[in-house]
Amino acid sequence: MSSPAKRRKKNDHNGSNQPVRSLDYFFARQKEVAKDGPKKPQPTIEAEDTNLLEPTVQNERDNAVLTDEELARKLQEEWNEEDQIQNAPQTLEVAHHARATASNLAGVKEAIDRPKAADESTSSLDGLPKDQRDGQFSNKHTLGLQSASAAEDTVSANIPFDQSPFEFDPQKYIPDLSSHWASEGGNATYALLTRCFVLVNSTQSRIKIVDTLVNLLRTLIEGDPESLLPAVWLATNSISPPYIDLELGLGGSAISKALKKVCGLDNAGLKTLYNKYGDAGDVAYEAKKRQSFTLRKPKPLTIKSVFESLVKIANSKGQGSQEMKQRIVERLVQDARGAEESRYIVRTLVQHLRIGAVKTTMLIALSRAFIIARPPGTNFSIYTVEYLLGHKKDELAKIYTTNEETVKACFARHPNYNDLIPALLEVGICDELVVRCGLALHIPLRPMLGSITRDLGDMLTKLQGRDFSCEFKYDGQRAQVHCDDKGKVTIFSRHLEVMTDKYPDLVALVPKLRGEGVSSFILEGEVVAIDRETGELRTFQTLANRARKDVVIGSVKIDVCLFAFDLMYLNGEELINRPFRERRELLRSLFVEIPHHFTYVRNLDATSADAETVQAFFKSATDIKCEGIMVKVLDNLPNPDLQTEAETADQVVAPPVPKKSSKGGKSKKSKADPTSDNDPATSTRRKALLATYEPDKRLDSWLKVKKDYNTSADTVDLIPIAGWYGQGRKAKWWSPILLAVRNAETGSLEAVTKCISGFTDKFYIANRAKYDPDAEETSNTLGGKPSYVDYDAGHPDVWFEPQEVWECAFADITLSPTYTAAIGLVDEARGLSLRFPRFLKVREDKSIEEASEAGFLAELWRKQEARGQVAGGPAVREAALREDDGEEEEDVE
Repeated sequence: MSSPAKRRKKNDHNGSNQPVRSLDYFFARQKEVAKDGPKKPQPTIEAEDTNLLEPTVQNERDNAVLTDEELARKLQEEWNEEDQIQNAPQTLEVAHHARATASNLAGVKEAIDRPKAADESTSSLDGLPKDQRDGQFSNKHTLGLQSASAAEDTVSANIPFDQSPFEFDPQKYIPDLSSHWASEGGNATYALLTRCFVLVNSTQSRIKIVDTLVNLLRTLIEGDPESLLPAVWLATNSISPPYIDLELGLGGSAISKALKKVCGLDNAGLKTLYNKYGDAGDVAYEAKKRQSFTLRKPKPLTIKSVFESLVKIANSKGQGSQEMKQRIVERLVQDARGAEESRYIVRTLVQHLRIGAVKTTMLIALSRAFIIARPPGTNFSIYTVEYLLGHKKDELAKIYTTNEETVKACFARHPNYNDLIPALLEVGICDELVVRCGLALHIPLRPMLGSITRDLGDMLTKLQGRDFSCEFKYDGQRAQVHCDDKGKVTIFSRHLEVMTDKYPDLVALVPKLRGEGVSSFILEGEVVAIDRETGELRTFQTLANRARKDVVIGSVKIDVCLFAFDLMYLNGEELINRPFRERRELLRSLFVEIPHHFTYVRNLDATSADAETVQAFFKSATDIKCEGIMVKVLDNLPNPDLQTEAETADQVVAPPVPKKSSKGGKSKKSKADPTSDNDPATSTRRKALLATYEPDKRLDSWLKVKKDYNTSADTVDLIPIAGWYGQGRKAKWWSPILLAVRNAETGSLEAVTKCISGFTDKFYIANRAKYDPDAEETSNTLGGKPSYVDYDAGHPDVWFEPQEVWECAFADITLSPTYTAAIGLVDEARGLSLRFPRFLKVREDKSIEEASEAGFLAELWRKQEARGQVAGGPAVREAALREDDGEEEEDVE
C-alpha cells in the first residue's frame, strides 16, 4: 500500500479535497474549547508537516470536544474492532491514519506535560495496553518529542572498571548486562565502552589505565566476544591497520553540521562553545547536555554498530558519498544517549580520542585479560585470580612480562587486530598464537629501530667487545619490499603504509634483482633519489616532490635507487631470528646488484678498536650528504679476542636516579628505564645485545650516529602545538612556536620548549598560511587549548591542530619549572626543556605518533648528566630565569 504522504502528492481527479491540519491547530482548538466552548476550526496548511497524518474533517467534528486521553480511548475501541476485520483494506488504512494521529497527540502532550527528569515509562495513556502505550503500533516515520536524557544506560554507567583486576569479577555484572543487551538487540552497548573511556580519562596513572582496560576486555570476552574486536579498534582510535586504505575522510564541517542539526545550535552558539572548550568532543558534550528533547527517540548504539558505521563512512566513495557520510554522522550524534556518549562519538569521528590507550597499552591490557579470562565454550589454559594472588610481586611481574612479550611479538610481526583478536579468542596466549600471527607476505612487519648515540665515542663504548657493521644512513625513505612466488610485489613505508603505486619503477625492477632460487622474500632498504647518470645522491626534499599515487613509469621525473640492508623472509622461511651477519650474507649472495637502480648500503665491518677507521668512514658518509651512519651488531655472541676489553666495559656507570623534589615528595623510578634504581645488580650491567631482527623494538644492537650540532649529536622530533605573534618584522608571522613531546602512556602532548631559530622567511610565510585562524576553509587551528595538551605557563595567540613533526637540534637539556615534558621521570616537580632549540626540517616521513617521547627525552638527560657536561645547579637556575621569547640566534634568511 502506498504511503499517505506519496498519495497527497498526486494531482488527479481522485485527490482528496479535504484540508490538512497541523499540530498547532489541535492545541489551539483545545484551548478554545476549554475557554469559550467549541468553535468551528479554521483550516491551515503546513507544507513541511508531511509526516503528520490528520483525521478527516468529519472525525474532527466528532472529536472536537474530546481531550487527548478521551480521544485515544475512543480510538482504541475502534482499533479493537478493526483488528477483527482482516479483508477490509480501506478500513485498515483509516486505522493507520488514526493510529498516527493519536501517537502524535499523545506523544507531544506527554512530552510537554511531563517534567524533564520524569521517567519515560509514565504516560497519560495508562488505560491502554503496554505495547500500544510504548508506541510500538505507530508508524515508524511519525515524529514526536522524546526526552534526550531519560534513556541513558544506567546499567553500564555504574560498573567499577577501575578496580584492581583481582577485585573485579565480570560475572557479577554480566547477567544484568546480558539482560539489558537483549532488549537492545543482543550486543554490548556503546555505553559500556564510554564508561571505560570516562574512567580512563579521569586518571593519569598508567596502572589504573591498564587495569580499567583489562576489566573492560574481560567483560567483553566473557559476556559478548563478538564485540571485542570492534571495541579494540575503537579504543585504539582506528578502524583498520595502516596498510589497509580505510580512512574516515571527515572534515570539521561534517561534525559542525551534525551538531547544529541534532542539538539545535546556530553558528554563533557552536563557535562560542568551541572557543570556550577547544575540543570537538567537549563541545558535543556541552551541546548534548543542554538538549532536553529530540524529535526521534535515540536508537541505542552498540559497539558493533558504531564500528560498522565508521567502516561505512570510510567505504563511501564517489558521487553522493559526502551526503551519505553526513547522514551517518548525524545518526551517530543523534543516537548517542547522554553527554558522555556524544563526547566520545565525536572524538572518534575527528580521530582525537585522547584516552591514553595507545598501541602498547592496549597490547598489555589484552595480554593480561586473556591470562585470566576466556570466552564461553573454549577451554584454553588460563590462570585463576586466586592462583595469581598467591604469587609474590616479582613472580607476578614475570608472568605478566612473559605473556606481554608474546602478544607484542605477535602484533609486531603481524600488526592487524583483525587477525590477532580472533586467534586470542580461539587459542589464548600460547605457542600456536605465535604461529598464527607470524610473518606473512603482503602484511608488513613493524620495522626494527635504532637507538640514538651522542657521538662516536659513546657508540664505541656501548659496543665494546663486539664485531659490528657501520652503514651509511642515507637521506631517503625506508621501504619494506614484499614479493611472493607469483611475482606480486608490495612496498610499505616505515609506518606500514602502502607505497606500491608511488614506486612502479621499483616494482618493475623486482624480477630483475631476484637471483636463482629466490621465489619469495621480504627485504628492507632505503629508497633514495639519485642522478641516474652520475650516481650522485639527492636530498630527501627532492624525493618528497615525487607523486605519491597513480605514478606511471613513463612520467617518472625523479629517479630512485633502492639501497638494501636487511633480509627478513626468504622462500617461506622467517629469518628474523638469525644473526645479522647471516641475514646480510643471504641478501648479498642471492640478489643481483643493478648499478644506480638496486644495490646494497655501503658498509664497513669493524670493532671498538678501530676508532680511527670508523671516524673516517663517518666523515665519508657526511661528505656525500648522508645523515650519518647506522651501526649494527653482527653476531649474537661477543668476539672472544675482545673479551677482556668487553669485561672491563661491562662495568658502566648507572644513570643518576631522579632527585626528590623541593616539596619533599618521593622520587619515582623512571618509567622509561625500569632498571634505574639503586640495585647494583641491575644498574651496572649492560643488557645483552642480540644480532637478531627485533620488530618494533629500539635496541642498542642498532645505533644511530648523526651529524654534530654544537657538540651535540642529538636531535629530537617535536610537534608544533601553538604560536605567538612575532615582534618587529615578524609581527605578521608565528614566532616563537611552542613545541611538545609525546607522553606515550597517557596520549597527551607535553610542552618542552619554544623555538625561534632556524626558520627562513619563506618558511615563516608558509607556516603562517598553514596555521591561519582566519581561514574560512581549513585553518588547521583550534579555538582554545586542547584537553590533551599539557601546558599552563602562558597563553599562545593561536593553538595549532597537531599534525606534523619537526626535527630540532639543541645545545643541552635542562630541568625546568615551566615546562611539563617528562615531569616525574627525572624530577617530581620539574619537567625538561631544551636550551637553544633550532629548527632543522619538517619530518614528512613521520606521523605525530612517531614523534619523540617523554621517556626518550629523560634518557638523553640522564646520559648528559652522567657525562657531567652540564652543571646541574647553574643549568637549573638558567632554565628557571630564561624566557624563550627573545632571539637566541639570527634566523637563516
